[in-house]
Order: sequence, then structure tokens, then C-alpha cells
Amino acid sequence: MLKLPRLLPWLLLLLPALSAANAAAGDRLRVVYHINDSDPAHQAYALRTVQNHIEAEGADHLDIRVVLHGNGLSMLLLPEALGHLKSFRRANADGQMAARVDTLKDQGVRFEVCGATLRRRGVDADSDLYGVEPNDIVDSGVAELARLQQQGYIYIKP
Repeated sequence: MLKLPRLLPWLLLLLPALSAANAAAGDRLRVVYHINDSDPAHQAYALRTVQNHIEAEGADHLDIRVVLHGNGLSMLLLPEALGHLKSFRRANADGQMAARVDTLKDQGVRFEVCGATLRRRGVDADSDLYGVEPNDIVDSGVAELARLQQQGYIYIKP
């Protein structure tokens, strides 16, 4: 028969593991969506996928980031910017795309824009992009994808 004094140290060893499991169960699911394609139909599909994810899980249970780099910046590129930005073939931030982005932002989705792409292609975030604030710009989109995955974000490339 086991005596409580012998069993107690083993039970105490289990407490941190049980506490960590309970804390993890209360955390929000962290997901990063990767967009680097300029096709407006593909971008709209990606945003619908994010919305479907929110509807399935609930916005309160998710921490979603959308990382845009390379041609993916065309999602937020204003059509009038094409006149002076020759490195982009498309500017997809029309009324419909902007409304989708706003709807997702209102549900807590954070859009992160690659600073390296901005610099390399001469994009002015204030005048050329829709709805991008200084804190939305990351040094490198690819590095941000890796950093977020290291922090436990699930990677999805729709």
C-alpha cells in the first residue's frame, strides 16, 4: 500500500505539467497566412479563407496575421499608384478588396507588410497602400513568417 508521504512528491511533480496544459487550452489559436501572389482572384480567395476560419473558430479564439510580401503587396496597392510604380502590374485595393480587408481587421486580423519589398520597389506606404499604418510594416516578410512560426503560429498558404 502506498503511503501519502511517498506519493506526495510525485504528485507535486505533475502540478506544473497540469498547469501548463490548462494554460495552453485557454490560449488563442495562432495562425499566419502567407500571401505573395498578385492575382486578385487568388487574393480574394485567401481573404475568404481567413473569414471562413474566423466563422468556424470564432474571432475570440484566434490570433491571425496575414503577411504580404513581393507581389502580394498588390492586395493593398491603390490603383492610382500604378502610374509611378512600374514594378507592379496590378493594384488590387479597389473598394471590394478594401472592404474585405476592413472586415477582417475589425475582427482582429493583423495585416503585416514587408518593409524590404516597400524599399526595393519604391512604395510609399502612406500614399500608395490602403490602410497600412507604421506598426503594420515588418523588416522582412519572409523573416516575419519564420519568426511567427518559431513562436508557434500555424503556417497557411492559401
